[in-house]
Amino acid sequence: MNAITSFIVLVLTAIGALSVLMGSMLLGVLCWLAAVVVAMSLKMANTWQKFVVLRAGKLQGVKGPGLFLIIPVLDNVVAVIDERIQTTAFNAEQALTRDTVPVNVDAIIFWHVHDAQKAALAISDYRQAIDRVAQTSLREMIGASMLAALLSDRRVADQQLCEVIGGKTTEWGITVRSVEVRDVAIPVALQDAMSRQAQAEREKQARVILGAAEEEIANKFVAAARIYEGQPGALQLRAMNIIYETTKERGTTILIPSAMVDSMNPGAVALSLLSQAKASPAVPPPDADPARRDGAS
Repeated sequence: MNAITSFIVLVLTAIGALSVLMGSMLLGVLCWLAAVVVAMSLKMANTWQKFVVLRAGKLQGVKGPGLFLIIPVLDNVVAVIDERIQTTAFNAEQALTRDTVPVNVDAIIFWHVHDAQKAALAISDYRQAIDRVAQTSLREMIGASMLAALLSDRRVADQQLCEVIGGKTTEWGITVRSVEVRDVAIPVALQDAMSRQAQAEREKQARVILGAAEEEIANKFVAAARIYEGQPGALQLRAMNIIYETTKERGTTILIPSAMVDSMNPGAVALSLLSQAKASPAVPPPDADPARRDGAS
């Protein structure tokens, strides 16, 4: 009984008691009877509630929100439906995936009643029915999914469950707003195997990346060698820069003979000697045979 009805009943009861004390027994009895009728007929539904009323076994209507009257004895409130968003947690223990892996899956469903008449008359206990349908749909989804897809594509699984469960509960006047898979638990032994597999995949990827980097570095070295081959002076400058880089941090001075610098670039030395040979005049070699030199004289 709601607060308003309780207050009216209390007032009528008090008036009846005062009437009896003042000697008016009939007025007191009438007030008490009125209090009983008000208690049985005056109902109040909150803004999120709907009252399903039957009159002599037939649907009389859905009342609420606010105050409303029913006929005592003839009318009967068979259900009070809460139309706010509800949550129901459900799970599937030891369900086998498509690749025969046992998993424990926990999920939660968000739903609300959009048709109070259907929720009260089309099914005996819609809350229990939602829980059963959710569990069955979850097991069906797990059995049709691979473990890898179940672990990685949570949103796809949520959307699939929402559509399946919502399609079954719509005829009961219930709308499924969303379904969220909270946890997917797999056996410990399988977790270790998957961890080793993931580690092997990462090592494989690291080796592939390292090989690609080595190939790219080798290509860069080949390109640099071709540049140095065509420009000997550049190689010598590079050699001198390497010497400078190795000595600048220690603050030391190193004297390097020019022959040592030339040895770092043999191509430049050979090119220099060739240039000098072309620039100098040709000198005939001395005759090595003395007898031949005397006969000629």
